[in-house]
Amino acid sequence: MRDPHRACTLNRPEAMNALNVEAKVALREAVRSAAEDPAVRAVLLTAAGDRAFCVGQDLKEHIGLLAADREAGSGQTMSTVREHYNPIVRALAGAAKPVVAAVNGVAAGAGFGFALAADYRIVAETASFNTSFAGVALTADSGISWTLPRVVGPGRATDLLLFPRSISAQEAYELGVANRLVPAGELRAEAEKVARALAEGPTVALAALKESVAYGLTHSLEETLEKEDELQTRAGSSEDHAIAVQAFVNKEKPKYLGR
Repeated sequence: MRDPHRACTLNRPEAMNALNVEAKVALREAVRSAAEDPAVRAVLLTAAGDRAFCVGQDLKEHIGLLAADREAGSGQTMSTVREHYNPIVRALAGAAKPVVAAVNGVAAGAGFGFALAADYRIVAETASFNTSFAGVALTADSGISWTLPRVVGPGRATDLLLFPRSISAQEAYELGVANRLVPAGELRAEAEKVARALAEGPTVALAALKESVAYGLTHSLEETLEKEDELQTRAGSSEDHAIAVQAFVNKEKPKYLGR
């Protein structure tokens, strides 16, 4: 039987999973595929190695690309935000299914942004976070100017962006960045367990919950009530709702179909 969740793995451990063009394209295509595949009912975003989740842009490659831009008189290098980072964040945040991030080490810059684009973050006790952008004379990307204030509040977000620093896993938990802290050696198993549990859940309802929270953050109460009506009608029409009600009456554990 096919596993209903899919792992998308950042796989440059020798470079602390820094994002060169090849890695960005691979991640973009992987998360898009997982988000769009109806057979995939949860996505697990992971990283190879034990030092870093993702330290953001590969600055060694970036230096060469900037030099080529100056020589050509173009600004092609910074189109990476439009071509790579934005599609990745849209796929993660907009997926009609839960997305879990397993943060194994340093998550900096776009790596922090990608983790925040997930719905649920399981974080190793040895991990850390850093916005990093101001430290290399750049502004926010990877959706972090939208996600971070919603997680930690605008005041703390502004502080963390203007004065980049390493945020420990414990502080990240206290700020709400980490949903769950686990020993480093237990991270992958715990993340797989959570992703599998979500993948076996009522996918239509979980997608609606995800959509309703995002909607409610940027709309009025009246608009949100209308959205809740729309989404509840959708969830109530799903096969999984009928299965859940019948299982409740029968005092059984429901076996959801994801539709």
